[in-house]
Amino acid sequence: MASNSRSSIIHVSLMVAFLASNIALANDNVPIPAVKSQLNSWYHQNVKPLSQRKTTLDPALVAAESAATVIKVMQDGSGNFKTINEAIKSIPKGNTKRVMVYIGSGTYNEKIRIEREKPFITLYGAPGKMPNLTYGGTALEYGTLDSATLIVESDYFVASNIIISNSAPRPDGKRKGAQAVALRASGDKATFYKVTLLGFQDTLCDDAHWHIYKDCLIQGTVDFVFGNGKTLFLNTELRVLGDEGMSVITAHARDKKTDDTGYSFVHCDVTGTGNGTLLGRAWMSKSKVVFAYSNIGSVVNKAAWSNNLHPEYDGNLYFGEYKNKGPGADQEGRYKYTKQLSEVETRPFITLGYIQGSKWLLPPPNPEV
Repeated sequence: MASNSRSSIIHVSLMVAFLASNIALANDNVPIPAVKSQLNSWYHQNVKPLSQRKTTLDPALVAAESAATVIKVMQDGSGNFKTINEAIKSIPKGNTKRVMVYIGSGTYNEKIRIEREKPFITLYGAPGKMPNLTYGGTALEYGTLDSATLIVESDYFVASNIIISNSAPRPDGKRKGAQAVALRASGDKATFYKVTLLGFQDTLCDDAHWHIYKDCLIQGTVDFVFGNGKTLFLNTELRVLGDEGMSVITAHARDKKTDDTGYSFVHCDVTGTGNGTLLGRAWMSKSKVVFAYSNIGSVVNKAAWSNNLHPEYDGNLYFGEYKNKGPGADQEGRYKYTKQLSEVETRPFITLGYIQGSKWLLPPPNPEV
């Protein structure tokens, strides 16, 4: 073969590879559609299965998914283990392959920690038979962060079709350390599909790094989504249990301008009881939270946001809204530093690029085992 012919073939091959890579990466920049009924088709188009993404996903993730194994937790003894903790303990530190832990229906009264050294773990149940992982840990006994029923410190974690709850009583404002976390997500690149999180104060500690919650339910009273993650919430219900004192949905912990963090809620539903709820308050001086295309119920009061009695934070907070609907979306009476975002300002918050999803996002796991 002539030298110039070989060069042409190499050039064409490189161009094809380059274009394929850019097509996949460009999916990060396709905005979420404004019409909610189009959300699932948009997601399927932009989060392709492993077989179509091997050139753009993190190489370690590709290797892990290619060697996936399934272990079963069944309370009746018909699986590999009877408890979730036994299953997690069986996974070696330094794990390099996807371990899919199928959890049978039932209530599992366990306090579970997935250590940093155990990446690539999936916990999943079957639709209609979602297992309930529950425990009654409180801040008084464990400290707030370690009170969680499920603590995920490892990377590339996935949860699907499970309930995670904290069974501790609702704080009454008198008992010390009564706040109780259901889930703490501290690892990087974590995915939650159709997960229900139940608690009161501090239900979800979305602690750090990139995460996504899709088709989930998060229930609570005060600061029930808190932390310093960079996280995308899609089609997720935020259910407020109000009517007893203050109720607040988010308390984001960004405190440095250099922190590339924030919560983005897109096509979410704010529901529940009461009428004095805040969408967010400043836990730290530069909290960042955006609601876009969401249905905000009457549980949210007119101000909707708060500097948490820190006027010195004003001007550094990023509380943004874009094309929301519902009685709680009325802009009259809003906290004066609320940002009514333009389309251009909103764009970074409504793409998978917000969490660099082309590198690690995969479709939900198959519930069949």
